[in-house]
Amino acid sequence: MAENQTKPTTASVEGFISALENSRRRADAATALEMYKAITGLPAVMWGPAIIGFGSRYYQYKTGREGNSPIACFSPRKANMTFYVGKKFKGAEALYAKLGKHKKSIACLYINKLDDVDLGVLREIITRQIDYLTSKK
Repeated sequence: MAENQTKPTTASVEGFISALENSRRRADAATALEMYKAITGLPAVMWGPAIIGFGSRYYQYKTGREGNSPIACFSPRKANMTFYVGKKFKGAEALYAKLGKHKKSIACLYINKLDDVDLGVLREIITRQIDYLTSKK
């Protein structure tokens, strides 16, 4: 089985954010960074070259694939801000309906710019996702 490529690194989170070319993406990443720090109480760590993660949790799928992943994370990608949150937590559908302009996949939330969404709702989504993940056994 292939080794997980997304691992914690020693790269600087602040250096990564300050090197983002798009000024809006830089500002949104700085806002998201502060939001995640406040929610998690954990330090930010680069996971691979472009994911900013907080904490770590072990996972093992029925397929046998296993590894560690951040408890919470986001990535300020060129096309959009990507928040790694699912929709299995309680009240997910209602929160996503109130969030504002976004796209959603199974495990990712895509936002063009933070001005497009209600930051209070985004905080609640992130918090509930963390609670969901940390309560799973």
